[in-house]
Amino acid sequence: MLTAFVCVLIGYLCGSASTAIIVCRALNLPDPRSTGSRNPGATNVLRIGGKKAALLTLIGDFAKGVLPVLLAKALDAPPAAVALTGCAAFLGHLYPVFFGFIGGKGVATAFGVILGLSWQVALAALATWLAMAFIFRISSLAALTAAVLAPLYLWWFALPGAYVAAVLAMVPLLVWRHRSNIRKLLDGTEGRIGEKKKSDAGAGPGTPG
Repeated sequence: MLTAFVCVLIGYLCGSASTAIIVCRALNLPDPRSTGSRNPGATNVLRIGGKKAALLTLIGDFAKGVLPVLLAKALDAPPAAVALTGCAAFLGHLYPVFFGFIGGKGVATAFGVILGLSWQVALAALATWLAMAFIFRISSLAALTAAVLAPLYLWWFALPGAYVAAVLAMVPLLVWRHRSNIRKLLDGTEGRIGEKKKSDAGAGPGTPG
């Protein structure tokens, strides 16, 4: 029980380290919570500070999802504890204790958690994202589709039920965080990959990132 508690706590604290804010502060860039889409994520950091800052943010968001899960596995924590550790990392990203509980949308961190749980499922989710992005050229749609299908992939590969339950719990939160993107998808106004905006400064809070 102590091992499980420590792993879950580490997962949440790792998730709470908002990479976007840390990177922007280190590079003397504006706070991503008050600029552009006002979302502390890689896409908004790309808009604010360019490719290098965005890549650092993406790597950090991914790492804080996968590393706590791998640590829990290395400590021989039971599947339920491993799953809870992944959920804690994801929740930490969405609601970081170090940054006023204002976090990002969770795509990269969720993918990191899924990779920590199963590389096969992560590969299937990545393939889904790539296929949807290639066909529709809409990042948010690709991410939402991959997320919704991830529990099915976990079931298909016969992984522990705790893993399936963890990802099932994460999906509604991820969808909720993308509610403004969903509205734009329904309105036909969601931005497409590679499409340049007339004014990044006027981007609304629903912009992916």
